[in-house]
Amino acid sequence: MGEWYEIGVTVGIGVAAGVAFAGVLAGLRFGFASTVLGAVVVGVVAGMLINGWIGVGGGVVGAVIGSVSAASIVRGASRRGATVSGTALLLIGAAIVVGLLALIPVVGYVEALLMPLIAARRARQGPDKYAGLRSLAK
Repeated sequence: MGEWYEIGVTVGIGVAAGVAFAGVLAGLRFGFASTVLGAVVVGVVAGMLINGWIGVGGGVVGAVIGSVSAASIVRGASRRGATVSGTALLLIGAAIVVGLLALIPVVGYVEALLMPLIAARRARQGPDKYAGLRSLAK
């Protein structure tokens, strides 16, 4: 297909790696740093295997975008009361889907553009307030 297709695949795999690492590690103490580091390593390896040194740049960019975006989503989910294991399970499933979709031409680039938009949209929305028993106290 060409260089642009292979770079798009490495970008998509980097995004998928960022999402997977964020799901597993973002809830830990040094989770954000380890998420970015792990995703960048996967992006570099994927870039080297798929397209050599040209693909490494795409893998690294995708990994950083995916890990930063997914880490903000994980932080928001934990503020809303999500469990760490449930969030990890959902994000690993999402990472598998994102990685498979990256094999479609141009979709890897689209994933890299949409992930920050989804994370920013989710971050703008405040957590849902639940009145709980305070509504009965009146």
